Amino acid sequence: MENNKFVIGLDYGTDSVRTVIVNAANGEEVASDVHYYSRWTEGKYCVPADNQFRQHPLDYIEGLERTIKNSLNKVSEEIRTNIMGISVDTTGSTPVAVNKQGTPLSLTPGFEENPNTMFVLWKDHTAVKEAAEINEAARNWGGVDYTKFEGGIYSSEWFWAKILHMLRVDESIRENAFSWVEHCDWIPAVLTGNTDPLTLKRSRCAAGHKAMWHERFGGLPAEEFLVNLDPLLAGLRGRLYRDTYTSDVPAGPLTKEWSNKLNLPEGVLVGVGAFDAHMGAVGGEIEPFYLSKVMGTSTCDMLIAPFDEVGDTLVSGICGQVDGSITPGMLGLEAGQSAFGDIYAWFKNVIAWPLDNILAKTDMIDDATRKKLVDEVSDKIIPELTAAAEKIDIGESGIVALDWMNGRRTPDANQALKGAVMGLSLGSDAPRIFRALVEATVFGSRKIIDRFISEGMRIDGVIALGGVARKSPFVMQIMADALNMSIKVARSEQTVALGAAMFAGVVAGLYDTVEKAQKGMGAGFDAVYEPIPENAEKYKALYEAYGRLGDFVEEACHTEQIS
Repeated sequence: MENNKFVIGLDYGTDSVRTVIVNAANGEEVASDVHYYSRWTEGKYCVPADNQFRQHPLDYIEGLERTIKNSLNKVSEEIRTNIMGISVDTTGSTPVAVNKQGTPLSLTPGFEENPNTMFVLWKDHTAVKEAAEINEAARNWGGVDYTKFEGGIYSSEWFWAKILHMLRVDESIRENAFSWVEHCDWIPAVLTGNTDPLTLKRSRCAAGHKAMWHERFGGLPAEEFLVNLDPLLAGLRGRLYRDTYTSDVPAGPLTKEWSNKLNLPEGVLVGVGAFDAHMGAVGGEIEPFYLSKVMGTSTCDMLIAPFDEVGDTLVSGICGQVDGSITPGMLGLEAGQSAFGDIYAWFKNVIAWPLDNILAKTDMIDDATRKKLVDEVSDKIIPELTAAAEKIDIGESGIVALDWMNGRRTPDANQALKGAVMGLSLGSDAPRIFRALVEATVFGSRKIIDRFISEGMRIDGVIALGGVARKSPFVMQIMADALNMSIKVARSEQTVALGAAMFAGVVAGLYDTVEKAQKGMGAGFDAVYEPIPENAEKYKALYEAYGRLGDFVEEACHTEQIS
């Protein structure tokens, strides 16, 4: 390929959006920029105590414009005029209510400050009740079980549960919402000028993993099933979609308006969007039967497999298996944990409480010194905990923790579950508790691998990417030991955005297939963690204790729900 063709990867995460401009010939990042959502940073529209997490579409649009413009300002005119494609990844399921024109209601008069009319972020768990009803209806309504390709259990993090919850709690949505659109579908629609909910191209990834879409069903669940679930859903199926598209397909060309606004050439092709973890797996050079773990605030675990090797295998308790959701032409399987790095951040905040609530208010020192002291101590909490925890022998503390602080995604989604810590004594200190929490998140990862294997899917290796994978050798060595598997860490610091850029290369016609784009643009791996045999043996007993604690807590939560 000529060395003068470039593509843009646009990566929407939980806290920020990032743009990368990449040389399509070799994957070299030539410029990047990040924008932290201003309203989200202020905590607007969120009620963490109620598991309500909403994001304003203006955060997304402002971030798109600023990061692309800022990135373009860092490159030459020659590079700018040779940008050929843009592809987008987002969190998900993150849907929003829209009007007939496809405009989010929160961008229309009267709804600007209504959280229910904003994007319902992936980690919003306000629809636990609705998810339970979907599961009950799918098994007992008398027709096909529409959760069969979703792992058999529908989650409150997903499309239909969130929609039903919004329709129930907000009359204004019932009266004004024409349809619903995923974040990963809305951004390409805006850039290409086709926001009509009936005609914009919908992501196969989002539809298959979160909306119970499947070719065998003729698309989305039948109208009869949806009305049986709740009459509020009557007619909505016809205002959604039938067809879906893999992300190697163009959504369309960039509009003249956006070309002028972003200072990009007219005709730049925009790809069909997908979820961040799925494009990240591609950026991390996923290959058949290698589990790709995107390790950040939560985890998303991706697996691809050829159809002729999978046959009719259905893996229970995961987040779906979908034709082409990761790599077109392959079956894509998704699993993950609802909290991973979030658990470490939670524990840091627990420890930092006196800093924020006592030291930050003292009048014994001046404001500047006080702020500097609070920030310095806060920044050192995790590194110092890590250094101390590394010196603690496996199993020495007797503490076992459970990583369900944000519910359980897989195996067997249940967002009503809670975390736990067992085996505390008066000798239990912060580093020992921290080590137990790290071990818990790793054991949660092992549960996912065990489920894949027990259901007939093999795992040949693990590829890790994301912030935790690159920044914490401590976590990664425990991961290798507890899984008793070799783990490769992707070299790129922006693997998800790089994956989006790879899809942009295919959409723009610079590569014939995603596999060729991976080969041409992949950054390779810069670390490999091998299991230490004696540690792997010690973790067997701790893993069994983790399982027993999980069984106990799940039974207790179930009993509490019944009562």
